Amino acid sequence: MPLYGNFCAALQNAARASIRSVSVPATKDNLAMANILLHQGFIYNVTRGTLAGPSPSDWLKAGLPDRRLWIDLKYRADERPVLEQLTVVSKPSRKLLMDSSELLRLATGRRAKFVKPLVLGEIGLVNCGKAGWFEVKDAIRRGLGGEVVARAS
Repeated sequence: MPLYGNFCAALQNAARASIRSVSVPATKDNLAMANILLHQGFIYNVTRGTLAGPSPSDWLKAGLPDRRLWIDLKYRADERPVLEQLTVVSKPSRKLLMDSSELLRLATGRRAKFVKPLVLGEIGLVNCGKAGWFEVKDAIRRGLGGEVVARAS
């Protein structure tokens, strides 16, 4: 079972504590979510490493339980984090699946399936299954639906 909540909590707690770099388990889902946040400008860098620290060469030698992704958070000039809030939308007890028309409602400022709409400067992370992970607007452009996992602002 994917643990999206652990990823979101680790990044949000690090941002609130003004920590520059945080490690999360190296899973495909965590890498995909970090990649979206990187491309949208919420984080600064993603590096492979181990529990000891970021080191791509050590990552190749380490066993699966010791592999980590090191995420460097981005901060503004006044030391406020760019990633102010990263919250889980879909939970294991309540999976939130939306088709492309419902994602369009969510992205254009209308409520969809009891979820507040995205506001200006906020993105949604969608797991589209075999098609991969996308930001809400990219999923809409491709006509995909999926599980709305988290929202970032």
